[in-house]
Amino acid sequence: MSVEVTPRTADVTPDRAPRTPEGTPVARPDDPPRETPITPASADVTREFDAGAPRYDLLVGLNPGYHQHLRAAAAALADRVPAPRRLLDLGCGSGASTKALLSVFGDGVEIRGVDASAGMLAQARGKTWPPGVSFTQGRAGALDDLLAEPVDGMLAAYLFRNVPEADRDAALADAWAALRPGGALVVVEYSVAGDARAGRIWRAICEAVILPLATVTGGNHGLYRYLERSVLDFDTVPRFAARLGGAGFVDVESRTVTGWQRGILHVIRATRPLDEPAPTRNGSRRNRRGRR
Repeated sequence: MSVEVTPRTADVTPDRAPRTPEGTPVARPDDPPRETPITPASADVTREFDAGAPRYDLLVGLNPGYHQHLRAAAAALADRVPAPRRLLDLGCGSGASTKALLSVFGDGVEIRGVDASAGMLAQARGKTWPPGVSFTQGRAGALDDLLAEPVDGMLAAYLFRNVPEADRDAALADAWAALRPGGALVVVEYSVAGDARAGRIWRAICEAVILPLATVTGGNHGLYRYLERSVLDFDTVPRFAARLGGAGFVDVESRTVTGWQRGILHVIRATRPLDEPAPTRNGSRRNRRGRR
């Protein structure tokens, strides 16, 4: 059963700042500048990732288990697709997930990394890769124009909570259509909705560790404040699994990682069936024209 996210209740402190007749606080000259919150709109999120790209690898490298979890996700994909020719790293960022795919599948496979952020792609392209690896700017939900033929497997790490909720089902349907029949998708994602313990730990880690590190290392503080909120607001794991089923995927399964991120970080995998088209909104079945 899906449990909806309960909005956080902010601590309330007396506000004695002067206000306009409409009730809006008037900034004092010595007030510190306020962060402009990032909205869930894709363009806003992309701009923040562009700004945070130069320090991104440094910050994620300080996250215990980050690269290990990506390699485990790549191994989970190999369980479903043991001998692929083409893989897609959707939301590849600076290339850490691409490196994880290479570590599991070797350099004999073609890997296409796709990300909406030009800044993150610049970081990825600045690294050394074997000839079969390439990077392209693009978005989840708009893969038709990027792929000349379907891929055998797809990894999407830390991506789908950045897709606006209204677009999430369409993005999953697009991922389904980009896979060959029998291909597999593995998703690595944070989800704490419906788990009070996980939510408390996530908030504490953000306030005590992630946000201070972003400040100390010169990272984009607003991006990591958005990270905290986006995790709290994301689907429950059962809700996301239901979205996968609604997009036409089968054999959907999930597991959480061990350690302090238990119940917070999840690896979810699913398969496009061999002989069945994806469902439309009215429950009938469809194929993507010109792709299969």
